[in-house]
Amino acid sequence: MTLTRRAFLKRGGLALVSVGTMPLWGPSFLQQLVFAADPTRAAGKKILICIFQRGAVDGLSMLVPFGDPSYYQARSEIAIAQPTQKAGPQGVLDLNGFFGLHPNMAALLPIYKSGHLALIHACGSPSSNRSHFDAQDFMECGVADDKSIRTGWLNRALLDCPEDRAKLTPFRAVSMTSILPRTLQGDQEALAIPDLKSFGVGAAGFTPSSATTSAASGFEGMYESAVGDLLHGTGKDAFDAIGMLKAADPTKYSPRNGASYPNGAFGRSLMQIAQMIKANIGVEVAFAEIGGWDTHVNQGGAQGQLANRFTEFSGGLAALYQDLGDRMNDVVILTMSEFGRTVRQNGNRGTDHGHATCFMVLGGPVRGGKVFGKWPGLAREQLFEARDLMLTTDYRDVFAELSQKHLGARDVDKIFPNHKLNARNHPGLLAV
Repeated sequence: MTLTRRAFLKRGGLALVSVGTMPLWGPSFLQQLVFAADPTRAAGKKILICIFQRGAVDGLSMLVPFGDPSYYQARSEIAIAQPTQKAGPQGVLDLNGFFGLHPNMAALLPIYKSGHLALIHACGSPSSNRSHFDAQDFMECGVADDKSIRTGWLNRALLDCPEDRAKLTPFRAVSMTSILPRTLQGDQEALAIPDLKSFGVGAAGFTPSSATTSAASGFEGMYESAVGDLLHGTGKDAFDAIGMLKAADPTKYSPRNGASYPNGAFGRSLMQIAQMIKANIGVEVAFAEIGGWDTHVNQGGAQGQLANRFTEFSGGLAALYQDLGDRMNDVVILTMSEFGRTVRQNGNRGTDHGHATCFMVLGGPVRGGKVFGKWPGLAREQLFEARDLMLTTDYRDVFAELSQKHLGARDVDKIFPNHKLNARNHPGLLAV
């Protein structure tokens, strides 16, 4: 009888202790994680951080096509004003005379101007499915309308990357969620860790919930009852390590370079990703998510519920970029959402489920300071099904470029089945 790490992961998200991993991450290894002492990093280790905006973000408010007159005709109450002196801070942050960022995303403007932020408009899935759950599942699996594929594209990408298996750690693929997301499910083992404080690790400025506070003790009880005497000394060593984490001072980690993460689960997730990257524990892929984008009612324009989400979202990304500093030379951050919103506002001053939206890519290797993708236009005859932003960039071409050129995947056709890949369809996001 054996207990595999994968079996444990699929039962929850706290499987940080498992059979066969202790030689890789004993107490000294974990102490490095706690304090994130920022030792000399492994040169050239490429890292991809994926962030899912769950709920279908309104890409037309995130990256505003203020140069398209149809935008203002369709959104009389929720449009963002053109970047004029009269509009002031309520106006779009002009990027190129046609597109501009939402004013509450000003934290990302310096990264764009530095050439390390690229935006892809009219991007997404060719699927016309407007179910959040189906569309998210398809995107995380790397398919369109194919429920036969159950493994995630990120998991398959890692399997396709050449690696010295002896040097891999349990932290190669980490999701800052309570359960393992579809995108990381598959044969490549991955960890779901909702909060490092579940194991006594964290940083100052955040107060864990009662559920998080009790997670370690609850996990130990679950683990002991499930495993019994199978681990013997290994299990004892593992729990000794957890005890060390509880006794350690978690406040010793602090963001670098003046970075300030937003309070809340999203900021905490990004800060802890930075903490793990700095600790050099073998992270290659990290995943986080942020919800609140399903804005059917009172969406708002320059101010309101959507604007508040943009403040938290962009502030978290900017803090992560700033915190990692020179390490961003080897890091790419990818943002995605299952689909966009309708072009025309509805009767409740909101928007309904749409089609294409806006994705973002930022990092040192990115050819930023540019908006990618062919703009289809917002006139009625240019819309998808006469209501939505038309798709001009298939999200799989974006993911394929990052898998191949950044992570080093050898055969991207295996990663994205039933999609005809062609390097000429890559947007050209990376400076490699």
